[in-house]
Amino acid sequence: MTDFLFAEDHNDDISIASNDDSWNILVVDDEEDIHQVTKLVLNGFTFEDKRLIFHHAYTAAEAMEMLKGLPEVAVALVDVVMETNHAGLDLIRYIREDAENHDIRLILRTGQPGEAPEESVIRDYDINDYKNKTELTAIKLKTLLYSALRSYRDICLIEQHKLGLENIINASANFLECETVNEFASSILEHVSGVMGHSDKEIYCAAAINSQTDNATDFKLLACSGADKNNQAVPNEVGDLFEQAHNTKSSFKNQKEYVGYFPTKGGLETMLYVSKSSDLNDSDHQLLEFFANNIALAYDNLRLRELIRESQKELSYILGEAVEKRSKETGSHVKRVAHYSHLLAIKYGLTPYHAEIIKLASPLHDIGKISIPDHILNKPGKHDAEEWEIMKSHAEIGYDILKNSTNEILKQGATIAYEHHERWDGNGYPQKLSGEKIDISGRITALADVFDALGSERCYKPAWPLEKIMALLEEEKGKQFDPKLIDIFIENLDEFLAIRDQFPD
Repeated sequence: MTDFLFAEDHNDDISIASNDDSWNILVVDDEEDIHQVTKLVLNGFTFEDKRLIFHHAYTAAEAMEMLKGLPEVAVALVDVVMETNHAGLDLIRYIREDAENHDIRLILRTGQPGEAPEESVIRDYDINDYKNKTELTAIKLKTLLYSALRSYRDICLIEQHKLGLENIINASANFLECETVNEFASSILEHVSGVMGHSDKEIYCAAAINSQTDNATDFKLLACSGADKNNQAVPNEVGDLFEQAHNTKSSFKNQKEYVGYFPTKGGLETMLYVSKSSDLNDSDHQLLEFFANNIALAYDNLRLRELIRESQKELSYILGEAVEKRSKETGSHVKRVAHYSHLLAIKYGLTPYHAEIIKLASPLHDIGKISIPDHILNKPGKHDAEEWEIMKSHAEIGYDILKNSTNEILKQGATIAYEHHERWDGNGYPQKLSGEKIDISGRITALADVFDALGSERCYKPAWPLEKIMALLEEEKGKQFDPKLIDIFIENLDEFLAIRDQFPD
């Protein structure tokens, strides 16, 4: 066999690989000479500066076991006739069907073509080429390998693109779930390495925003690799590149670095810097372009959501404060109640989202008081029976004002307005609900409202000292208030007092 195999052509002098990257080649043949001659002919062969590493198996069964532990194999050169007349074909079927490996390029080589007719084999088996050993000269083997490795490289690039795009889709979904800029920044760093298919250690990433009309040096850093919350800074050369992107209003790239520039409809610009320990290829650049564009869109949406949330919060405060001013109370009352309610909700175990909704809705708890006549609302003494019935009606009136809204915050406000005067023991108003039949938002706001009202001066009473307030809360545990909420309040009293100090009258 070796007398004619590769006899017609001479070895080409191909340069040695320039780095440690390599292509894994599996040679499966029962003839030792074939293994040796294949290595000899391909000695010094490189493709895209990557050398070949050979792995040798002498039976199909041995190859099956070897493939289970081998790193990714680019090309397998497989003999047909080994321990059986169709051992190579069995190996092909195992690789494609049992191992579900559709990336490896499979080349059948046979010295007995009558045992495996070419047309039927190519038709029935998922192979990439079929060669008679007698026709494989040295140059033809090299040509065959170039073709197979290009095909394998392209499959890997397609798979990298696929995984990268899947990660971009997942990252985009994660971006939409972010509620704060800090969450958004963490999400960028978390996903950029996944998008590129490399480990975090290989990649440096920084993202920044700026106004399209501001100075280039005014960019705000969103996130950067290796930074902590208290010390976010980028190397001077990265800052210079952000300034260059701002001034040129364009993205740019080189072998080691990528800087993406994306203006938003809101008048901002998002810039993403990524560098890698090895060279960035065209696939990396394309994926980063998609990823950076999604960062820009997501940040625009996040800012819009924050603006809406802040507007809703301000409107809740304004409405709540308007009511409080009618009743000669300070606007700080509704802010304190909002923050008390949020803290209680978090400590109670509600989700941050639910807690935030309660925080935004709780300032509306007394919205119904806008319908109460001034002489009753601001009466310095005790109300008579008729006045008290009118005063109590504010709970249901507040509910009626808000109940038809489709806005989540106002709907929650309707519930709070309706139920924050219910009592745990069922002796409250207007529905005489008891226990957990009272919505948790109503139970939380009830405690927050009473605590703040008792500690504040009103037209009908002076402010109570803290000791007297805490004694009342203990006394009303399981009567007026949810006992679990009272325990939470007492255990975390310092945090509630800090809120009171933050928003003085």
